[in-house]
Amino acid sequence: MISSVKPTSSSFSTVFSGGVRRSIPTKLQFSPLNIIKNCHNQSFSSNAISHQKPLHISSASNFKREVRVQAYEADRSRPLDINIELPNEQSAQKLKIGIYFATWWALNVVFNIYNKKVLNAFPYPWLTSTLSLACGSLMMLVSWATRIADAPKTDLDFWKTLFPVAVAHTIGHVAATVSMSKVAVSFTHIIKSGEPAFTVLVSRLFMGETFPLPVYLSLLPIIGGCALAAVTELNFNITGFMGAMISNLAFVFRNIFSKKGMKGNSVSGMNYYACLSMMSLLILTPFAIAVEGPQMWAAGWQNAVSQVGPNFVWWVVAQSVFYHLYNQVSYMSLDQISPLTFSIGNTMKRISVIVASIIIFHTPIQLVNALGAAIAILGTFLYSQAKQ
Repeated sequence: MISSVKPTSSSFSTVFSGGVRRSIPTKLQFSPLNIIKNCHNQSFSSNAISHQKPLHISSASNFKREVRVQAYEADRSRPLDINIELPNEQSAQKLKIGIYFATWWALNVVFNIYNKKVLNAFPYPWLTSTLSLACGSLMMLVSWATRIADAPKTDLDFWKTLFPVAVAHTIGHVAATVSMSKVAVSFTHIIKSGEPAFTVLVSRLFMGETFPLPVYLSLLPIIGGCALAAVTELNFNITGFMGAMISNLAFVFRNIFSKKGMKGNSVSGMNYYACLSMMSLLILTPFAIAVEGPQMWAAGWQNAVSQVGPNFVWWVVAQSVFYHLYNQVSYMSLDQISPLTFSIGNTMKRISVIVASIIIFHTPIQLVNALGAAIAILGTFLYSQAKQ
């Protein structure tokens, strides 16, 4: 900032020296800011100021004391020593990530609980999977129609690239539901913690990617832990085990296709998953009818309502709504956090689901089985660290 010095009418006193009339400044005023303080009544020699020329200092030795002026011109880059309290952006970001994780884990736990309750009373995983996708699709269509959420701008190429993602998502979703209809929720998620091993295998064989040695070493506890948990599972079922394995493989392909499809795409994570649900619903519906069919559904529905009562309808609605919400939050969180943070969050999510399901459903578990689950989950965490 440039500070100009303006003399006032009372700033000069007049004396005669040797017949020459001179003006001696007695007070200076600074404009626009009073930057120099306590500088009044400074003594200048009579020949220190030229009255006919612009104001200047002719001799620094005429000052009786040093005056330090803390003012700078506009073109100087020296920072001002001003203490301004700014919001802590890092703390705000951590809080935001924490909210995402807490919401994601809570929705996932609630979905798994209600999904297992529905499958125990109504063992038709194909229809259950279809209802989950249908509910999410309906929710998003209503959101777009009421302007609660902005509808995505898509074209034919978008839906073409989305199709293989939807196929893989449909297979993974149905396979996981079939698995949970046959075995405990905790066992399904222990096997699903082995997904990184499928990621490395598929990426190496089909994509030609190579990984550093720590990544391969991190797969050993994953594979070993899953194998130990499977061997010691009290209620082991081959259909449930294979369903979890197929789900792992399908979701790996879904992630690969999704990365390719979202490159250069302006569709948000929330709308991307909504479109994915709608296309998966169209793919799944005819297969669900062919595998199970309306007659089996009607008989099973009447049996479930007679055993459980009206609460069964609430269970179906809850598992469908929470399935869409937890997946939607997971896709939305990808826009805010790094892949490493997402992987760690996914590992912690499985821990929360396993613990919650064991407590709520009173799932019997042996110490060796728990050890296998812990080793597999630890390997998943090490993999996420080594991958980055």
